[in-house]
Amino acid sequence: MTEPKAPPALARLLPELQRRAERLRAAAERRMPVLTEVTARLLSANLLDAATRLAAQAFLTSVPLLFALGAFAPEGLRSQFLDSLRSIFGVTGQVDQQLSAVLGDGGQELRQTSGIIGLLMALVSATSFSRAMARVCERAWVLPKAGTRIAAWRWLLWVVALMAQLALQGPLRNGFGAGLWLGVPLSFLLSGAVWWWTQHLLLVARVGWLPLLPGAVLSAAAMTALALTARIYMPTALNRALSQYGSLGLVLAALSWLIVLCAAITFAVTIGAVLAQEPPLNRFLTRGRPAPPPRPAA
Repeated sequence: MTEPKAPPALARLLPELQRRAERLRAAAERRMPVLTEVTARLLSANLLDAATRLAAQAFLTSVPLLFALGAFAPEGLRSQFLDSLRSIFGVTGQVDQQLSAVLGDGGQELRQTSGIIGLLMALVSATSFSRAMARVCERAWVLPKAGTRIAAWRWLLWVVALMAQLALQGPLRNGFGAGLWLGVPLSFLLSGAVWWWTQHLLLVARVGWLPLLPGAVLSAAAMTALALTARIYMPTALNRALSQYGSLGLVLAALSWLIVLCAAITFAVTIGAVLAQEPPLNRFLTRGRPAPPPRPAA
């Protein structure tokens, strides 16, 4: 049997359509190089996969650290963390009871169960989250992986700084008593400073401070917007998941939210890297010098 042939008119039209599509693509690359580069970077780096892995590492880090805090932290610090988690997620009901059981008065029990070895293991496992975050930053800037010898202490320092930021969220989001009108700008500024420093730290100072600023601003904007959303969505979602599916439902709800957070951070850092390397921002962020070409990833 002979294969069906396209009509002559259609056969003549297809090459013309292809040529027009090529011309449109070339024109878009000339007029919007930033958009073209952002699209290429987002597609080539498998960012959704990276964000999912980052969320999984964040969850595997947060659970043992939460129990370690409940077992070994002083009462004032445990209360501060509990207030911050309530402020971030607006938790009530059964979920609040679960958190209180971990960070409340059960410290002696948890201490006997966990022990010093458990605390050390929690700190060591926490660096897996730092390594995943460092890899996200390196992929955003198309940099090779940093050596373990020069980066190991940075991984642990970043986890400690992140925990300190989390402890401050309660009073910060309330504007130290003034309300959201002050709390939201303060949260944005602190988040921007943390993510600016995070990129510089985890990239082992291979990128200057100014080029890292767009990624920090985008990350802070994403975190501030999601924090406001969490107060509306998360209390109902967590309590419903806990009542319907028990602890497994709570795990799934928390992990789903972490995936959203990590995806936002991953996209923000990557888009910020492209913006810093492309016109017109590269002229200002590199003090009038053209941005150096990215190094090939290992």
